[in-house]
Amino acid sequence: MSVDTTGATDNSDTDRAGTTGGVPLRRDVPREETWDLERIFPTAEAWEEAYRAAEGRLRDPERFRGRLGESPAALLAGLQLRDELQEAVGRIGTFAFLRRAEDSTNSGAAALAERGSGLATRFRSAIAFYDAELLALPRERVQEFLAAEPGLAPYRHALDQLERSREHVRSAEVEEVLAQASDLAGVPRTIHDVLEKGELPFGTIEDERGAPVPLAQGNLDRFLHSPNRRVRREAWERSADAYLALENTFAATLAGGVKRDVFYARARGYSSSLDAALDPHAIPTTVFHNLLETVWANLPVWHRYFRVRCRLLGIAEGDLRGWDLTAPLATDPPHMPWPQGVELVLESLAPLGDAYVGIVRRGLEERWVDRAANVGKGGGAFSWGSYGTVPFISMVYKDDLGSVSTLTHELGHSLHSYHAWQGQPITYWPYAMFTAETASNMHQALLGAHLLEMNQERDWTLAVIEERMGNHLRYLFTMPILARFELDCHEKAERGEALTAAGMNATLLELYRQGYGGEVVLDEARMGITWARFGHLFTGFYVFQYATGIAAAAALAAKVREEGQPAAERYVAFLRQGGAGYPIDLLREAGVDMTSPAPVQAAFNILSGYVDRLEELAG
Repeated sequence: MSVDTTGATDNSDTDRAGTTGGVPLRRDVPREETWDLERIFPTAEAWEEAYRAAEGRLRDPERFRGRLGESPAALLAGLQLRDELQEAVGRIGTFAFLRRAEDSTNSGAAALAERGSGLATRFRSAIAFYDAELLALPRERVQEFLAAEPGLAPYRHALDQLERSREHVRSAEVEEVLAQASDLAGVPRTIHDVLEKGELPFGTIEDERGAPVPLAQGNLDRFLHSPNRRVRREAWERSADAYLALENTFAATLAGGVKRDVFYARARGYSSSLDAALDPHAIPTTVFHNLLETVWANLPVWHRYFRVRCRLLGIAEGDLRGWDLTAPLATDPPHMPWPQGVELVLESLAPLGDAYVGIVRRGLEERWVDRAANVGKGGGAFSWGSYGTVPFISMVYKDDLGSVSTLTHELGHSLHSYHAWQGQPITYWPYAMFTAETASNMHQALLGAHLLEMNQERDWTLAVIEERMGNHLRYLFTMPILARFELDCHEKAERGEALTAAGMNATLLELYRQGYGGEVVLDEARMGITWARFGHLFTGFYVFQYATGIAAAAALAAKVREEGQPAAERYVAFLRQGGAGYPIDLLREAGVDMTSPAPVQAAFNILSGYVDRLEELAG
């Protein structure tokens, strides 16, 4: 079967310039603004050939069924085969996923993604017996194998992780069924993404000149950051209304994701969904609760920020609205075209060493980044790849400081992946999300410090602090609120209670009421539906790790800037470890203890300093 992996679907609303509402079709985006996926598979035929080859080998693991404990050599051969197949399946799935991500209206790419996902599910099913069979071996026998076969040394931590999960791994037959169900488990997220990126009815707003403009994911962020309050309000309200129009559908998809988490937690014998999400990586649930307690204790820092933002924007006291939280504070914010933004990123990363900066420069030159807006492409950003590819980035670059910050954030993820792939076998490149958000925020912390040092002008300072506060508003305000919301949803599902749009909206609204502390006027319906904007919620208990990540990053960035090379070397060593250790331990070795609330409190101390500076500038 040959599938078109590049063409876009026809669109009756397309004008002669090949755009829809000012957003171009994928085929009209300049090549230099797109990622080079052809380095994975140069043609559709090459992908098809790789797919057939991998599919034809899915029965190969069967020859090790019942034999993994036969000898050290048999165990090593079985694990090496699993790794080999995982790399092949990962490359196939990555290419297909990224093709769909660049244009969700491309039916050919959607078909590829479905096939890639299905192949991954069948692969997981084919190797599902491994864990159960290994856990059937006495621990002493596994230790004897490790001592007898040097080739097994790289698998020591993985086998230790497996031992930790002993009571949560089911029989080989049950594990195979659970693996087969994983494709179905991803359906709620897929439906959410298709709705949000391709079918959400945003309608039309009037731009700053009063001209009607169709609102889309590709231009929403620009209008939300407009200096014109009317434009911000229209974009905020119109986009929220689009989610509200489909609130029951969005609620059904999220309820499906939550129920999936509860099902897997119970199937594996965990006490809760939270425990099931954190225990495999040895993260104590106290880390989650410590974070929320520390954030709530520091909400007055945010309340100060909302008050000074109101003053800086010239908004009457008591009239700050949700759409004002994205308003630019600087009268003349810096314009940062792509070349300038790239150089600022490279300069800010200099404390991490020439070799590190060289990798970033090469990645940008080799088109790791897909930076243009187009129909069918989401407005968010992510870094994605698999062992044997490069770590690609999807974003929309808009020639402003926020885009530079997003770029360096995603490059942080990409450099984490790059170093993990270089430093570890495939077994350990899927590092924990808990450490992933540290690497991305590390880049942003270094960028912010660099920018504040290089220019002391008022507008520049306002713009930089605004970016820093905006980033922390997302990670140390919104994400903890969503974490509490997510915990509530899972606990309700665990008690057998219904998850409805009305209930979700009411829960989130109350959390925002606490968070804003009366400093922001609540548009209740539109604020309540905010949860539908976050596909992150489909990955159980992910969002709180943005907050722990930004706190850890602040501590590590301070060490790198203060200590220089020794701290930089510890940080790069942390990246190269990938998943070859438990995240709490890896971060402790790098220099920060996340079992303590101290790093989160320290991050709020930095924020308080930013607010002090804004209050000075407000006069």
